[in-house]
Amino acid sequence: MTIRLPAADGTLRTYEPRTEPLAVTPGAPFTSRTVFSAAHVVADPYADVSPDAPAAVDWEATLAFRRHLWSHGLGVAEAMDTAQRGMGLDWAGAAELIRRSAAEARAVGGRIACGVGTDQLTGGTLAEIRAAYEEQLAVVEEAGAQAVLMASRALAATATGPEDYREIYGRLLRQAAEPVILHWLGPMFDPALEGYWGSADLDAATDTFLEVIAAHPDKVDGVKISLLDAQREVDLRRRLPQGVRCYTGDDFHYPELIAGDDQGFSHALLGIFDPLGPLAAEAVRALDTGDVQGFRELLDPTVELSRHLFQAPTRFYKTGVVLLAWLAGHQEHFAMVGGLQSARSLPHLARAYALADGLGLFPDPELAEERMKNLLSVYGVNQ
Repeated sequence: MTIRLPAADGTLRTYEPRTEPLAVTPGAPFTSRTVFSAAHVVADPYADVSPDAPAAVDWEATLAFRRHLWSHGLGVAEAMDTAQRGMGLDWAGAAELIRRSAAEARAVGGRIACGVGTDQLTGGTLAEIRAAYEEQLAVVEEAGAQAVLMASRALAATATGPEDYREIYGRLLRQAAEPVILHWLGPMFDPALEGYWGSADLDAATDTFLEVIAAHPDKVDGVKISLLDAQREVDLRRRLPQGVRCYTGDDFHYPELIAGDDQGFSHALLGIFDPLGPLAAEAVRALDTGDVQGFRELLDPTVELSRHLFQAPTRFYKTGVVLLAWLAGHQEHFAMVGGLQSARSLPHLARAYALADGLGLFPDPELAEERMKNLLSVYGVNQ
């Protein structure tokens, strides 16, 4: 088997795909780390909708992918950035996704945490922002899922300083029925979140973030840090109150952060664990036995793919994630809500295919090759 792939310089190169996938098997949840995969949504390609219309979701394929993740022992982080919140999936669609996925989690015994934001709004007063958060928190809690308090574009636009963040988050934490995960998403993932926690100075923002946690440690299960700065995450991790977990969201440095050091480690809530699910699960199971070297040998080679998918503009990483789900046979098409399949170039997608194939991520390499050739032909690349 060979396939001609376009390179960034406009030339075509011949690539020889793997003939056998990486051998992995489903298994029980992990013992040494809590690991969530943020999961993508599968669009309905037959729906006659425009990119700015409400999302048309293929619910069965979307839920089947979550069952795939649960079967490998992973938790599912639902209705998060990876599910195109604010980039094709509106609050109405997210609420439906939360309800359906939470019901599916109960049916199969899977762990689930769901995103709580303010995407009903494009702006508003602090009172309106708080009410939007409260509405979403109620939906998640009524569905029986753990809440992830996500960063709010509306709050970033309206807040005048750290005190507004302390006020909003303090009120939410006091009324949360169960401990939540606080999510700090950096501007590389969403430029509208620049200056979150009341300052563009990350040291000052970190202090405010930690003050919010310290005031309500019994209501914070953990924090998800998505700043793509490993040392900053380690420093913050060491300052967390006893019992508050750090969930890495660093798609560039996750192996070393999860492995940890003599002062602690990070759990995980990662978008890259959507395409890496079975391999990531195999790695964490090695860690469960104390085999740090085995964990790193499995996971370190995946970083090149992750860095490629999450390269700037980072917010378009979802396109590569969905491409790989299609190539792996988890869905029957390469279409995305909001038409986001067009957000990455053909050379970018071709390299994502080659890197994923090299890792053995495709259960059926011949199917993946056939589908990649079909995609290439649409762009005029004949084999």
